This record gives sequence, structure tokens and C-alpha cells, in this order.
Amino acid sequence: MLLTHKENILKFSWLLPSFLSLFLFGSTVKATAIANWHFDSNRNHLDFTTDENVQPKVQLLTNPTRLVIDLPGVTLGYPQTSQRVGLVIKDISIGQLNAETTRMVVTLAAGYTFDLAQVKLQEESANHWSVQLPKPVPLTTTQPKSLEITPNIFPTVSDNSTLFAGVVPMHLPMKVLEPQIKALMSRYSFLKTGMFFLDLDTGDYLDIGGDRVFPAASTIKLPILIAFFQDLDAGKVSLNEMLTMRRDLVTNGSGSMQYERIGKKYTALETINKMITISDNTATNMIIDRLGGAARINQRFHNWGLKDTVIRHLLADLRGTNTTSSQDMARVLALVVNNKLVSLQSREQALDILRHTTIHTLLPAGLGKGAVIANKTGDIGFLIGDAGFVTMPNGKRYLAAIFVTRPYKDARGRDFIRQVSQLVYDYLNQMNPVAAVDSPNSSTR
Repeated sequence: MLLTHKENILKFSWLLPSFLSLFLFGSTVKATAIANWHFDSNRNHLDFTTDENVQPKVQLLTNPTRLVIDLPGVTLGYPQTSQRVGLVIKDISIGQLNAETTRMVVTLAAGYTFDLAQVKLQEESANHWSVQLPKPVPLTTTQPKSLEITPNIFPTVSDNSTLFAGVVPMHLPMKVLEPQIKALMSRYSFLKTGMFFLDLDTGDYLDIGGDRVFPAASTIKLPILIAFFQDLDAGKVSLNEMLTMRRDLVTNGSGSMQYERIGKKYTALETINKMITISDNTATNMIIDRLGGAARINQRFHNWGLKDTVIRHLLADLRGTNTTSSQDMARVLALVVNNKLVSLQSREQALDILRHTTIHTLLPAGLGKGAVIANKTGDIGFLIGDAGFVTMPNGKRYLAAIFVTRPYKDARGRDFIRQVSQLVYDYLNQMNPVAAVDSPNSSTR
């Protein structure tokens, strides 16, 4: 097995007799967490990152062949999960081996193994690793087939959790937090709200009207952005292609492109950036048009499992005919973060664009210092909403989505979202899990 460490070749050794294995030894690391992992079945490529430095240990186990990657000092924080791959590489699983170690396992079908000399472990950075697997080959009579190991890779855990969006194990409702949120709602009883928050590390969630349908306003631009990157991955669009601002696509509302001359050309990259960062409605219409129109994009949304997200009119949809829900927005983000919709490169580029939005008065206003959010807001006067992926300074990650209908442009709707965001953040940060609720007139954190 070839182990590459910043272009340095590391030596390996075989350990017998109970199993055939290969170890990459490293120094002890402090407790940390998995930030994300992704297996690309088209390239047989595993990629994973942690929120702190880590030194993996790799083993090859037999009967059946399994490539095992142990991450010492890493806590998974959620139940064992697996991803089905195919007929030969059957699946990849991740679970907590013990209190100190997270284990990832790539399992092959019976009768197959890897050519160890072709397996490459690459350190991309101190907390980012990749494993390139070769094409599995049939076992031969000269290769060991009868070496026995303990049959259970992971300890058996009784778990009744369900998967949100098919990728995030849901654990328990946030019972301590829910009464605080409902107390806040009672103080703002003139608002109608729906919200959904999901801790990606524990699976705990807050769902208050999360399936309630609202006008999407500009939050619709979030799934449109992901649809664009899907087509980019498929080679159907290019970031450098030129898009023409046609008269039938120009609209009012947010954004500056409406003030430019008809016929002006923009790169697709410029257009998606304007669509998100300054919420440009004309840019959004240009992207909808480039992706084949609303009907085709709606079909994409349906294929993703979105139940309430529909584009009915081009922007600016000031009447609120385009719809979504908090759960749908969180579902899109969960699929993106878990590499189910776009490639790793497209995911990072999309999240980076979302991190550069210019409106910070809703969910971002309730976050603590050092937190990072990739989000998209929406505002059509009688409704405001926000959906985002939050990374806290301690490494915890969660999804947040909330919508509020309010008296037209009433600033108290914005204050309500800020306070909900603050309560959730403080609860997950475990520094002030029973924070006091602000009064309806409060506007500062």
C-alpha cells in the first residue's frame, strides 16, 4: 500500500496472525470531530475532514475484504451510518469504535480484494485526508482467504433514529429549548412562523411548524444555486460562459443589474454571485432561464425530495406565489453538506458564495463571535425568512431555517428571528442553554 504524505513515501508493515493489516502510525491527537466525509463511487475516492489535526491508522481486514480507517481522538457524535455503493465495493460505513476512536470501513463483496500497492492515502492538509482506492481485483489462491477477525466492525447499538433527508440521523427533540422558543412566540403572537433547526453532530432537532408552507421570497435562490452547480458538475453549463441580460428577464426589486443596459453580458459566475450575494432578481431570472425554465427546475426540486418548494413565477415574486418550507430549505442544505447533490468542489464553491451574502440582520444577527454561516435570506415586506448552515467556533455544525409572516415591513419580525437564532445558538453552544427571552421591543443582542 502506497501512503503519500505531502509527497513523502511512508513505510508500512504487515501484522499477523489474526488479520492482515497495515498501519500508518501518528502521534496522539486531542479529541476532535468529523467535519464531513464523502465517497465518490465514480472515482473510488474517499475524502474526509476533521475540525482539528488527525493522524489516521489504516488496516486491511479479510473475510470479506474491508479497508478500515481509524481516526484516533475523533468523536463522531451521531449513530453509525452507511452509504450503499455498488456490487463490488458494497458500502462505506462510519461509526464510533470506542470512546476514543471513530472508524470508517469500506467493504468489498466476497471474493474481491484490493491491490495494496495501488491504495494511496494522501494528506491534503493536517485535518483533510483523501484515500484513492484502485479497482477491486478477484482473490487468487495465493492470497490469504481464511484469516479470521472479530466479525463485528462496530459495537452493536440499538438506535431508532430516522434519517433527515436520507442522510442525517435524527435523534431527540430539543426539549429544553422548545419551551423557550414557544414563550418567545407567545410574546410575538401577531407573527406566524415556521422553523426547523438540526444539530448535524448529535441529530437533535427543533421543529416548530417546520413543514408549514410559506412564500419563498429570495430564499428560493438557494436551491436554484445548487441546481446550477449540479449542471456545472454534469458539464451542461460553464462558469465562464456568457449570459445575456434580455429585456424579458429584467425585473425590479433587489439587485443592481436592472439598471444596466439591455443586452449586457455577464459570465455565469458573475450572475450566480449577484443572485446570492446581493440577491439580484434579474440575475436569478437569467439563471432560471439558463437552466431550462421553472418547470425543469421544479422537477429537480421534486427529485431531491422537496415537498413544498415550487417556482411559479419569475422574480420579483412580490405576491409570494413561489413557495417553500423550513424543512425543505434545511433538506437542501443537508443534502449539500453531505455531498449528495453536487461534487466536493462545487459544494465548497456554493457554500463560499452563500457565506458572502450582504444581509446579516436575521439568522446571522443571533450568532456568537467567530461563528460562520452560509445562508440566504428572503424579504417581500409581509414575509421574511432565512436558511443557513452554521459552523460554530467549537466545531459544532447545525442547519437553520425560519420563516415569519408579519405586518408589512414590521421590524419586530426581524427581531424575532434574531432572538430565535440567539436562543438556538446559545443552547447548542452549551454556554447559556437557558437564556432569557428578550422583550418584543428589544433589537440588540
